[in-house]
Amino acid sequence: MGDKKAGKPGDDAKAGKAQKPQGAGKNGNGTKLSKSDYLERLQPMQVELNNLARWLQHSRKRLLVIVEGRDTAGKGGVISAISETLNPRQCRTVALGKPSEREQGEWYFQRYMTHLPSAGEVVLFDRSWYNRAGVEAVMGFCTPKQTDEFLHQAPLLERLLVEDGLLLFKYWLTVDQKRQEERFAERAQDPLKQWKLSPIDLEARQHYDDYGRARDRMLEHTHTKHAPWTLVDFNDQRRGRLTLIRHLLDHLPDVSVPEKALKFPPLKDGPKQERFDWKLKPIKSL
Repeated sequence: MGDKKAGKPGDDAKAGKAQKPQGAGKNGNGTKLSKSDYLERLQPMQVELNNLARWLQHSRKRLLVIVEGRDTAGKGGVISAISETLNPRQCRTVALGKPSEREQGEWYFQRYMTHLPSAGEVVLFDRSWYNRAGVEAVMGFCTPKQTDEFLHQAPLLERLLVEDGLLLFKYWLTVDQKRQEERFAERAQDPLKQWKLSPIDLEARQHYDDYGRARDRMLEHTHTKHAPWTLVDFNDQRRGRLTLIRHLLDHLPDVSVPEKALKFPPLKDGPKQERFDWKLKPIKSL
């Protein structure tokens, strides 16, 4: 949906070698982007995202965006930036919790399949089936055999999904441990963010290198031509969001679907004040 025609996801990817983080270097690690500059750059991208949503409805295509990364990387923030101006009936965010006892007895991917997009829909996975190659593997929530099976099956499953027409994008958000620690400390001190911290998050702080090795193994086995990974520098979250959204838009067809013109005639009798003829009344305003 950008300035240039783009091919299918993976046209520019080489199997087994993930792309370097987008947004790194002079622009990615330079001066931190101010909120006003960020919002000024985000607004036209959100207009493009709405154009994309109309194209998906028109073409009946299905879009799945997987957002992965370390704790505090900024997964929720970029998902909100994508979805906040889209129709919630068309765009869904999926953030599954711990599997139930019944789900633990199913094929690992089974509970994710019911959340895949239907025709014309966008689904954003805030973490995904890749939990098995990350937190579950590092923290001992699955066996090494289960991790091996996952790394074998995930590329096969994703090939089937893409061959069936699913538009699949996989993003890994990168963050240095120094910046991660700053964000953990902020969450611990902010009562509005403390819900983001869990005992697992605090324990995971001691496993930064282990998570890095698990990530590298995951990328080696699941970065394919049909479903490549794109790494995005999220040390500056605002810049990272813009970089990810720009990449997503530039790698989808640049097709404009005209918006239907809506007639908005004036009211016949002018605006009326809302009245309540029953005993219930609005509560007193602050």
